[in-house]
Amino acid sequence: MTKPKILTFGCRLNAYESEVMRSHSAAVDLDDAIIINSCAVTSEAERQVRQSIRRARRESPLAKIVVTGCAAQINPEKYAEMPEVDRVIGNREKLNPDIWLGLDETPKISVNDIMTVKDTAPHLISGFQDRVRAFIEIQQGCDHRCTFCIIPYGRGNNRSVPIAKIIEQTRTLVKRGYREVVLTGVDITGYGDDLPGTPQLGEMIKRLLLLVPDLQRLRLSSIDPAEVDGTLFQLIAEETRLMPHFHLSVQSGDDLILKRMKRRHCREEIFTFVKTVRAARPDAVFGGDFIAGFPTESDAAFSRSVSLVEELKLTWLHVFPYSERPGTPAAKMPQLSIEIRKSRAAKLRAIGDACVEQFLDEQIGSTTEVLIEKNGRGRSPQFAWVDVEGDLQNGQLISATIIGRDKETLIARKAE
Repeated sequence: MTKPKILTFGCRLNAYESEVMRSHSAAVDLDDAIIINSCAVTSEAERQVRQSIRRARRESPLAKIVVTGCAAQINPEKYAEMPEVDRVIGNREKLNPDIWLGLDETPKISVNDIMTVKDTAPHLISGFQDRVRAFIEIQQGCDHRCTFCIIPYGRGNNRSVPIAKIIEQTRTLVKRGYREVVLTGVDITGYGDDLPGTPQLGEMIKRLLLLVPDLQRLRLSSIDPAEVDGTLFQLIAEETRLMPHFHLSVQSGDDLILKRMKRRHCREEIFTFVKTVRAARPDAVFGGDFIAGFPTESDAAFSRSVSLVEELKLTWLHVFPYSERPGTPAAKMPQLSIEIRKSRAAKLRAIGDACVEQFLDEQIGSTTEVLIEKNGRGRSPQFAWVDVEGDLQNGQLISATIIGRDKETLIARKAE
């Protein structure tokens, strides 16, 4: 099997799609290729992509460098103009096996209008290189237009994978020994709006767990609290195979900033969601996405993001200093200085880290299940890293007693 080098940036969906590309290119002589699966969520993400392209050319002067992903989709000419780049391929095209079969004959830029794509072709893969947890794509794109976000222009509108295909993919991965799968997409709580009968995310998950009884752990990627349906709430409360870690697309704790972001929730709805879930599932923990230094964000507005994190004890935050994305409405708003954005992001991260440490300290003395990923290290149901003493195999799901903490990692021994 040929093994082109694939460098993956950004989200879990990109990680899934890198495996699709690896599978499609397996029968093609691409040993000399380096595939850059890019991200465009911030200007820093794009800077890292360009840096990796230049490094790849320095380290492999004869390699064929192919750039794909959201950055390539949104601005293909920018990457085609880089002297290090041989091909630029769009997000739709990268999942087409024919592209990789005929790579030498394709134009330098092969990128279509992603907004014209109306479906999501499911791709059956058998596993993930060097991973014991598997990602499953359940939808693509997003129908919403938050004022800061460029990603719909890289991914297109919402398109859902039929339930039967999700079940088929999950069964394949479980048979291959995967004990945990993560449902991923761009806007997974928008799942089903485009399918016959408009099944919601909760209904799909309920059927998945019923029809794949051997699946031991199911995890959700980032969810929008404005779209969580009643069936999903019920599953969160009752289904122990659904992991109790919920990463929320919050972005701000201030209502005026949320309105200017064109988000669909307010501050109080975040509090209601977290408190409702905690009442039904006391072991639940919550993460969150935040943007620090959004245009017009005052000190008082930022303080409301700080207090939201502190009061709800949000953990494992993804905090981004606001990044102008050309073509988005927020880029035309009055901007804050880079220094303010960075300092606010650092403060939010520090508060989130303190919440993590408090949560971890509360786990000492308890017993939890750990999925071992590598060298005795794995994840708890709440997504905490746990180092377990002893000789353990990757992929084992074991019961472990927490005996201490080392920074943001729990220390445990295998339970008797």
